[in-house]
Amino acid sequence: MDIFALFTTRVIEALRADHPELDEALLSRVVVEPPRDPAHGDLSTNAAMVVAKPLGKNPRELAVALAGRFAHAPDVESVEVAGPGFINFRLSNEIWHQVLKAVGAQGDNYGRSDIGKGERVNVEFVSANPTGPMHVGHTRGAVFGDALASLMAWSGYDVTREYYINDTGGQTIILGRSALLRYREALGESIEIPPGFYPGDYLVAVGQALAAEHGEALLDLPEDEAVLIAREAALGVMMVLIKADLAQLNIHHDVFFSERQLHGPGGDIEKTLAWLREEGMVYEGRLEAPKGKTPEDWEDREQTLFRAQDYGDDTDRALIKSDGSYTYFAADIAYHRNKYLRGFKHMINVLGADHSGYVKRLQAAVKAVSHGEADIDVRICQLVRLLKNGEPFKMSKRSGDLVTLADVVEEVGPDATRFMLLFRRNDASMDFDFALVKEQTRDNPVFYVQYAHARACSIFRTAARDMPELDISPAALAGAEVERLASAADIELIRLLGAWPRIAAAAAIAHEPHRVAFYVHDLAAAFHGFWAKGKDDYDLRFVNLSDANLTLARLALVDAVRQVIRNGLGILGVTAPEELS
Repeated sequence: MDIFALFTTRVIEALRADHPELDEALLSRVVVEPPRDPAHGDLSTNAAMVVAKPLGKNPRELAVALAGRFAHAPDVESVEVAGPGFINFRLSNEIWHQVLKAVGAQGDNYGRSDIGKGERVNVEFVSANPTGPMHVGHTRGAVFGDALASLMAWSGYDVTREYYINDTGGQTIILGRSALLRYREALGESIEIPPGFYPGDYLVAVGQALAAEHGEALLDLPEDEAVLIAREAALGVMMVLIKADLAQLNIHHDVFFSERQLHGPGGDIEKTLAWLREEGMVYEGRLEAPKGKTPEDWEDREQTLFRAQDYGDDTDRALIKSDGSYTYFAADIAYHRNKYLRGFKHMINVLGADHSGYVKRLQAAVKAVSHGEADIDVRICQLVRLLKNGEPFKMSKRSGDLVTLADVVEEVGPDATRFMLLFRRNDASMDFDFALVKEQTRDNPVFYVQYAHARACSIFRTAARDMPELDISPAALAGAEVERLASAADIELIRLLGAWPRIAAAAAIAHEPHRVAFYVHDLAAAFHGFWAKGKDDYDLRFVNLSDANLTLARLALVDAVRQVIRNGLGILGVTAPEELS
């Protein structure tokens, strides 16, 4: 039960009744949301101001007339017109009791929506070069992308999680050379790892496997051939390692797309470039030197250019280098055309902080290859600074100079890793304090939320112990006299439960899973606050030994709180424990 969606429908129906000439596009701009100041009521709508100009009427007069239609509604306690024409509603307890019953009835599905209407969306995230284990710089994007995919699925989208494997190019050759050194080491040679190679111990096992399979045969091959064999072995091991690292955070992709599909004769880049030529989207020309520092990849020559400016980019983009190889952007265009041809009209790419300059060019590419049918949202995850007690923290680094995902998970666990990385906007830099996330205090957000769920479970155990004759089964809770819940504390908590469907839908539309983390933290705080009030006011206790019916009603409220916390944490990929050690 989404009271905001419910009242939006009712407001629009009232407008249609009074003004049948209003078109649907205009009415779609009507919103019902919480007022900025809670003292003004429970709901607020801009309806009168949206339709006033097209109707040629004064918005405040329209608001007064519209408010009159709700003056005697049984679930509206009061309705007032404010400012230039806002309408504020204060709802009766009746509707909040309906919300509480809806939570119990819908359970795991409370807050789900169909705003996605089954539309397919591709969420590409992580896509780290398979040259080593996942490091802390990848972890934030991994957690963000996975939570966003879950949020989109919760909201009615058909979601595909995709990983783009960068398995071609110079870095993979360096990986092969690094693995070949470890192969020589496995054969008993003393090696020295040159600057620029991958020094991590994770390649030792690759070298040993190569030695076991090939013996000394690779030593007799031309170095380039041996490097390619070593590269293939290393890439295979690295992808197994990356998948294992991600699995520690319960992250699994549906599709692993190999960059190699794009390259070579008959590859997607060749096909895409031919298509772009047919569509008149490329031309032969020269690029002006960028203002300021000239990038290393800029070339003052006649070359093949994509008309990126026609699709919103700042400049046209080169597709073919002077040596005849394709640019990275040529591969980007081909890859996103591939997504579009696979049926994805909605794409989300989760990239690291060093990719902020890619946003406009990717948007231009998707717009071009889909003739404007598809859209892409590029979400940038900013850097994470590791701290301990507020000071920079350097962990033991088992993989060269990297702090790995596995290091972080081993230190604090998957729940704390996921929640803390989501408890801030993705585009804001953040500090990750290992000492804080281990504390069992209210200052630790993940503990605070999980403790609320555990506390709710504990209240049920207390009720079973102290009131053994009271039926607290789901069926009994469904029939509880929730109308008994009329205190300000009761209604405040239920009001927060009623906000969950709108929060989840808005977070999905905005592609911002941090809103879910913020919400469950607010709900946990309100629940803990209610529990504290019960210590001073016996009538507000969840288990009231002298009033079985009130206890059952309060248990229905407690059950709803733990249900919504569980639903929110589920989207974030965080467990909801029944007990905390």
